Amino acid sequence: MATVTHERVSTGRGAELVLLILAVGIGIFAYVQVGLAMNGIVPAHITGQAAAFTGLAVAVHLLVRLKAPYADPVILPAAVALTGIGLAMIYRLDLSYYERGQASGFAPRQMLWTVLGMGAATAVVWFFRDHRTLRRYTYVFLVAGTALLMLPLLPGLGKNINGSRIWIGLGPLTFQPGEIAKICLAIFFAGYLVTARDNLALAGPRVLGIQLPRMRDMGPLLLAWGAAIIVLVAQRDLGTSLLFFGFFVAMLYVATERVSWLVIGLLLFAGAATVAALLFPHVMARVDVWLNAFDPEIYNRDPGGSGQLVQGLFGMASGGLSGAGWGAGFPYLVPYANSDFIWASLGEELGLTGLLAILVIYLVLFLRGIRTGVGVRDGFGKLLCAGLAFVMAFQVFVVIGGVTRLIPLTGLTMPFMAYGGSSLLSNWIIVGLLLRISNEAREPAPVTTGTLSRIEVPRPAAEPIRTEDSRPLPTGDDENPTEVVDLR
Repeated sequence: MATVTHERVSTGRGAELVLLILAVGIGIFAYVQVGLAMNGIVPAHITGQAAAFTGLAVAVHLLVRLKAPYADPVILPAAVALTGIGLAMIYRLDLSYYERGQASGFAPRQMLWTVLGMGAATAVVWFFRDHRTLRRYTYVFLVAGTALLMLPLLPGLGKNINGSRIWIGLGPLTFQPGEIAKICLAIFFAGYLVTARDNLALAGPRVLGIQLPRMRDMGPLLLAWGAAIIVLVAQRDLGTSLLFFGFFVAMLYVATERVSWLVIGLLLFAGAATVAALLFPHVMARVDVWLNAFDPEIYNRDPGGSGQLVQGLFGMASGGLSGAGWGAGFPYLVPYANSDFIWASLGEELGLTGLLAILVIYLVLFLRGIRTGVGVRDGFGKLLCAGLAFVMAFQVFVVIGGVTRLIPLTGLTMPFMAYGGSSLLSNWIIVGLLLRISNEAREPAPVTTGTLSRIEVPRPAAEPIRTEDSRPLPTGDDENPTEVVDLR
């Protein structure tokens, strides 16, 4: 009889623990620096806050060590470091708001959401032992994602805040269901595309050297485009609309490797956004702020002026290369400095050097997500990792692009750092999914020793179907079919 064992490889848990200590230390150090700069003393509650934050990180690490021992060792420390920096910045702004008699207390609420978010990540690692089970519920996630997107449009439930109707009220709390919807839709897109990618990739006419899709295969793209336009027009939310359609087109390209899908997607969204800007005042107002931010008329317009954007630009400029230092700047002068414009707040106090360091942490997190997708053995996991990593990367690009005036402001929040419970919760769920999938990707394949009595051999491949351009159409699914041969 044969004996099946696993090859001995390093799990990476020791490296994760070292990186986690460094990540937690970054957040605690920033917290202490804020207290010393603004009050001249170490914050009185630093012991409890530090113990809670450290305990959360260690608890997640121990669970990963137990339930997903081969998970990527960098993903968790990167997310913890970003969360800690964000908490320190929100606490710093709380102190300024309190001194000026404005509403404060955002940091304790963000800490509560951090507990819930990290708890959700541990629940994902604990309960989802095989990410492929999510594929069984592809269309259930489509229905759930669509329902979550439409919730803010319900009378009495949806709330209009800052001109956008993307929130729902739950008693005294507000929640943005679109943040959870993006995860549901990413799962649906991965499940759909892993099944339909052969037709989407190989079928269709060639025009000027570019293979175009068949019209009947355009249905999913047009459906996603229509949903994005509904969000843009009905909810007045340019950011969520751009995010959903952007990451769907990106996943479509990853699944098919066809540039034509990118071109068609960009043309569709650009055309719809142009028409919306001409027909709807709230969209045109964002464009005016982007193009004419320093125009006195646009700057002084209330509401919808460019004052917030211009003040954020001046704040980052005053930070220079090395920044004013924790607690030594004036980021509180920018409206919503702890949420929409937290990037400008960090730029003023940490400078260009600090911003680049934070960008490196984000880049590492995104690349580890992509690497997980490359290493996992099934097509569904590959597409899901690509979609989740791109969602975070695209959101970071859109936020930074809006604050720096590269693109129009969108109202999205910076992942892990900006104040906002729904955003923090959804991004930690993404971390949990990446940890779970990376465990499957990095776990060594079993090694068989001894005398074999049965082996698995590949079945003969079916004759490939030829398309009009003589390119073979794959006939198999993600896994190679095998049959068992008895050797006794």
